[in-house]
Amino acid sequence: MNRFEQILHRYWGFSTFRSIQEEIIQSVYDGHDTLALMPTGGGKSITFQVPSLAKEGICIVVTPLIALMKDQVENLKKRDIKAVAIHSGMTRHEIEIQLDNCAYGDFKFLYLSPERLDTELFKVRLRKLNVNLIAIDESHCISQWGYDFRPSYMKIAELRELLPNTPFLALTATATPEVADDIQDKLKFKVKNLIQMSFERKNLVYLVRNIEDKNKYLLKIINGIPGTGIIYTRNREKTKEIALMLKKEGISADFYHAGLSGDMRSSRQDDWQKGKTRVIVSTNAFGMGIDKPNVRFVIHTDLPDSPEAYFQEAGRAGRDLNLAYAILLYNESDKSKIEQRIAANFPETDEIKRTYQALGSYLNIAIGAGKGEIYDFNLMDFASTYKINTVKAYNSLKFLEREGYIELTDELDNPSRLIFTIDRQDLYKYQVAHAEMDKFIKVLLRAFAGVFSQYVNIDEAYIAKASGIPLKNVIENLKLLSKQKIINYIPRKKTPLVIFTTERLDEKNLLLRYENYQLRKERFLKRIDALIEYASTTTKCRSQFLLEYFGDTSSVRCGKCDVCTSRNELDISKIEFDNILEKIKLILLQQPATIEHLVDSIKLKSDRTLKVIHFLLDNKKVVKTEDGLLAWRN
Repeated sequence: MNRFEQILHRYWGFSTFRSIQEEIIQSVYDGHDTLALMPTGGGKSITFQVPSLAKEGICIVVTPLIALMKDQVENLKKRDIKAVAIHSGMTRHEIEIQLDNCAYGDFKFLYLSPERLDTELFKVRLRKLNVNLIAIDESHCISQWGYDFRPSYMKIAELRELLPNTPFLALTATATPEVADDIQDKLKFKVKNLIQMSFERKNLVYLVRNIEDKNKYLLKIINGIPGTGIIYTRNREKTKEIALMLKKEGISADFYHAGLSGDMRSSRQDDWQKGKTRVIVSTNAFGMGIDKPNVRFVIHTDLPDSPEAYFQEAGRAGRDLNLAYAILLYNESDKSKIEQRIAANFPETDEIKRTYQALGSYLNIAIGAGKGEIYDFNLMDFASTYKINTVKAYNSLKFLEREGYIELTDELDNPSRLIFTIDRQDLYKYQVAHAEMDKFIKVLLRAFAGVFSQYVNIDEAYIAKASGIPLKNVIENLKLLSKQKIINYIPRKKTPLVIFTTERLDEKNLLLRYENYQLRKERFLKRIDALIEYASTTTKCRSQFLLEYFGDTSSVRCGKCDVCTSRNELDISKIEFDNILEKIKLILLQQPATIEHLVDSIKLKSDRTLKVIHFLLDNKKVVKTEDGLLAWRN
């Protein structure tokens, strides 16, 4: 075993790497800036965790997904690897403690949300860190060509000034060639270096079904494919409706969306992960950080916003490399729904400005104040208070985020935590002087390790059970100890947050660049058009279509999608079919023609040419004109 394989085996129990993992590891270990393109489930985290463990120092991991950040830190801790996470839901004191631990302890991974990079507190502490690698997850967020641009990502390249010799590893699951180039430019790669895993999923069968009664077809699919699955739909109410419909038909199902409480979401995800629930019906809020390899089907009842989003969500099926299905249910009415979605996704600039001013009033921020401050935020209450459509309010805030005025987090579920603020000797004196608190403090010390050096997560109900004290009294004791400066106690809080990245501006100084607005709208429309084309084409292999979108022009037909299987029935090879199709297309693009003219012009076996013509007519790629001629339909 080489050094990397030894680390992999020691901490993860695997003896060999998957696909391009080792190539990426070697590249960054040798000090090269690297962009790694790996589809969902490709094992991205291993590519920065292994090389960092192989070197002295700490790896900084930048990610916008706070829930995923917390999960990875917990998973590393279970493997006895010291890791911490710093994000917007933490107090300044917590952040200071964690950064000091990274500087003076033997921590190997520091996870950060991107907005933390620009704080003076981080920049000062960074100079004390021995950083061996910067890993940037979801790196497509740095590109304005991408589908999820975030201004905070633009600050990452500034780390070059403080860490000129530290390699960057950019990671993403979805990037077109244009976006891949832009990522490397924005991160100031010294030399372009792209290592790409094929986007092809040989075990995943892509299907599109053009049907009117989607619910009826859902039942047919679920009863026809054994195993667990995910159904994605855009509407929160529909998640509940579909789950109830499935339950009535005897299928174990539940629903999931961002409007549910954190506890409820966690419980439902856990039941599905463990197989207690067979089918989860969800909005796109479900999926990040899911590690369930045996998902047999992912069904979309609505079109997502982009091929990138579809590819990522569909890719949650079949990570165990066994046969799985990605099924899109589509009909003509979906096009009108998309038009409504465009209006909601792109509120007029006047509406965006009104939302910004309403946000300042809602949070009681004076003009010129608020920069760098973090505020609890309730979108539903905000929209109701100012009588703004909730969807438009959300998309207005997201536009303001892309313009760099605010940061908007999803709901954070931060557990209660505490740290002892006095040393052991002074604590002993306190216990002697306050005998009534002695037993309670001993319970804290036994239950939670490391409470003198860092904040630890606590569960008040567990403390109540362990100490035999009612929960109400436990909370009172914690508050009292905090008031007496024996501990610092931060009660649990579940809320989304808004961060003002600039001071609050008055209306005349709030600049929304119209060209940015139009550019984003045009790119959104372009991605939607690509997805409509994917859903409506009946002549292009589904897998090939997606692969070509991501720049792989050398792929071959999958032979398993609905387009391929209908073409296979013709009993014509791919090469022959494509050859005849190209000749027909070339002739008909010049002018309409009769079937006889096509057969005579192509000069191949007439029965083969006729089969392809009828296939194209059946799939409406070729249409008959009023005078009976055939014409190519673009």
